[in-house]
Amino acid sequence: MITERIKAMLEACETGRPVFPPSILFNEGWLLRLVLDWFTRHGGDRYPLSPRPGARWFSEPWLPSAFLPRYRGDRLAEARSHADAVLGHFTVGDPGTAGLALQPDATQLVVIEAKLYARLSTGVKNAPYYDQAARTVACMAEILRRAERQPESMDDLTLLILAPQARIDDGVFAWDAAPEAIRRKVRRRVEDYAGERDGWFRDWFEPTCRRVDVRCLAWEEIVEVIAFHRPEEGQVIDSFYGRCLHYNRPSIRAAFPGPRSGSSGERARADAFGLAIPTTRPPRRRPAPAATNGRG
Repeated sequence: MITERIKAMLEACETGRPVFPPSILFNEGWLLRLVLDWFTRHGGDRYPLSPRPGARWFSEPWLPSAFLPRYRGDRLAEARSHADAVLGHFTVGDPGTAGLALQPDATQLVVIEAKLYARLSTGVKNAPYYDQAARTVACMAEILRRAERQPESMDDLTLLILAPQARIDDGVFAWDAAPEAIRRKVRRRVEDYAGERDGWFRDWFEPTCRRVDVRCLAWEEIVEVIAFHRPEEGQVIDSFYGRCLHYNRPSIRAAFPGPRSGSSGERARADAFGLAIPTTRPPRRRPAPAATNGRG
C-alpha cells in the first residue's frame, strides 16, 4: 500500500499536478541511479560505469575519513564524507548509517559524484581549502587502508565526475580535479596535524593518488552509449535527463525552456547562457564504447 502511494505521488510529477517539487524526482541523484541500474543489467566491464564481476553499486554511502575526531571538540576533525554513489567490491553496514567497507579481495572501487549545474563542493568547516575532490580521494585512501588493500592491487580505482558536456567543456571541474591540486590540498590538511598523519600520507594517500584515475564523463555520452545498445531505453533516459536540467536550472537561467522543447527564440536566450537545449529527436546512434557482453 505504501509503495503504491509513493508511486502515485511520483507519477504526479509528470502530470502537471505534483504534490511536491518535481526536482525531488528529477535530479542528478535519480538520474545516476537509473544509469547505474542500466549498466548493471546490461553487463560488461569495458565502460567506466560497468561493474566488474561480483561488484555492486550503492547510492549515497558514507565514506570513512582519516581525519575523524580524536577527542571531543577536536578543532581539526571532520565528519565522514558523503558520496553520490560507489561502484565496486564493498559491503555496506547498517542501512541507517550506510558506512562503506572494501572487501579484502576487491579489485574495483569507483566513487561517483553527479552534477547538473553545481560545482564540486567547497571545504569543510575546519579546513575551507579542503574541497570535494581532495576529500574524496583522501577517503578512498582511507578505505584502502582499513581494508589493507594496496592501491596497486586495484584494477579500477576511479573518482568519476558526471556532468553536462557544456560544464565539462567550460573547465568547471578541471582545476579541482587536477592530481597535483588534490595532492597539495591533502598535504596541507596533513600538515595541520604536525606529523601525526605523515605516515598515512606517505603509505596510503601518496600511492592512492598515483594510482587513482580522476576523470569527468558527460551525461550526454552516457545516454548515447545506452541508446547505441538499447535505443528505446536511451530515449527514455534522455527524456529524464532533460527534465532534470529543466527542474534544476538556476534561477538566473530562467530562460532555459525546459526538456525537449523550445522555440528558436528560447534557444537563442538559452545559448546566451551557454546551455545546450535537447531536441525532440532521439539520441544519435553512433559507434560507442562497448557496454555489453551480449546479455540483456
